[in-house]
Amino acid sequence: MTYPNTQLFINGEWQDAADGRSLAVFNPSTGKEIGRVAHAGKADLDRALAAAQKGFETWRDMTAADRNKIMRKAAGLMRERAAEIAPHLTQENGKPLAEAKGEAMAAADIIEWFADEGMRVYGRIVPSRWNLAVRQMVLKDPVGPVAAFTPWNFPINQVVRKVGAALAAGCSMLVKAPEETPAGPAALVKAFADAGLPPGVLGLVYGDPAEISSYLIPHPVIRKITFTGSTPVGKMLAGLAGQHMKRVTMELGGHAPVIVAEDADIALAVKCAGAAKFRNAGQVCIAPTRFLVHESIRNEFAQALAKYASGLKVGDGLAEGTQMGPLANPRRLTAMAEFHEDAVKHGAQVLAGGKRIGDTGNFWEPTVLMDVPLGAKVFNDEPFGPVAAIRSFNTLDEAIAEANRLSFGLAGYAFTKSLRNADLLSRKVEVGMLWINMPAMPSAEMPFGGIKDSGYGSEGGPEALEAYLNARAVSVMNV
Repeated sequence: MTYPNTQLFINGEWQDAADGRSLAVFNPSTGKEIGRVAHAGKADLDRALAAAQKGFETWRDMTAADRNKIMRKAAGLMRERAAEIAPHLTQENGKPLAEAKGEAMAAADIIEWFADEGMRVYGRIVPSRWNLAVRQMVLKDPVGPVAAFTPWNFPINQVVRKVGAALAAGCSMLVKAPEETPAGPAALVKAFADAGLPPGVLGLVYGDPAEISSYLIPHPVIRKITFTGSTPVGKMLAGLAGQHMKRVTMELGGHAPVIVAEDADIALAVKCAGAAKFRNAGQVCIAPTRFLVHESIRNEFAQALAKYASGLKVGDGLAEGTQMGPLANPRRLTAMAEFHEDAVKHGAQVLAGGKRIGDTGNFWEPTVLMDVPLGAKVFNDEPFGPVAAIRSFNTLDEAIAEANRLSFGLAGYAFTKSLRNADLLSRKVEVGMLWINMPAMPSAEMPFGGIKDSGYGSEGGPEALEAYLNARAVSVMNV
């Protein structure tokens, strides 16, 4: 199956880097090079920035209805092309083909929702307290060109959330997408280009992340930054943006707790949390990682989750029946080995997995660890892989305290049949997104983001558009 080389997209044109540089793209199932991606230099970034400014001036002055039509057409193209996009996404990322196609299809839903929400960017009239001849207005205008930095784990999803909100608000956007998984973002951008998006409204570059971020963030053309990635990098970029008074949205690392109460439906908890845990080989920012299970059902839950994990078919994402693909790169294999060895050293019991699979590709067994001490690395640092760590609790307050112990606050899960427990969990668990008695089901119309060290701002719901808008007060005296 042919994998495409990926170019930069600047001022409405696909092009190689000015100096001809490119980077290799590898298939995580085989470890072999499958293509190349253009490596942007300063000259490319300067062209992209100039185009973004012109694109913004064009896009800003179009009506919301006209913007809506183009965005909806792009959504339709993503839906039509999902089956041909998915294999490329699987080749570069490793996720099973069904997950890849689902990601492309979900992008269409996100674009459509934001396209319609852009029609509802309202200002307001405020009565004057001094003179009825004064008309006080609150106007909402797009903030300007945006620089977006996106990760490799969801190459389309993490771009489309940013692009959808920015374009709906009237902003232009320059995306620095991941070099490891470039074809997915390129397919998304191509859908917008083919839908008739004016040149410069959406740009796409790849290259050295540190060089590009240090150039784009301080640049006077860029008025807002949006980043999805690790907490340490997010803090660094937010600090740089702060030095230049740039608004930021940060969706950072998570280490999601799962609280399984004494009265939980164990089968439901295993089904929901298990699917969320091993989706995309656990390389998901909202993946459940810290399983806190009531002492009375600890053994039953742990054995059931281990059985679930052991029953997953691991292999090449393009192969029929594959339920979990490889890790994205060899670095993740090293990290999984370190997390596992540390947990066992601290006394954790291995119920499933715990080893690399074969010597070709980046495959790791779905792993379940029981009785994991709090001092183990896996209960303190986000594993970002197919590892579920279980420990027990005696009271719900104890579980909530442990859930809140870390600085992370992105997502959380809970299972209970008690409305009282559900209410307590809703109020007390310190996360930006909490799912109770259900799998993770983010949607475009709901806020998507974290609190504490997991970031700030939203990439879903009406709240997402607010980050791309300036609210201005205008008062007019009728003379």
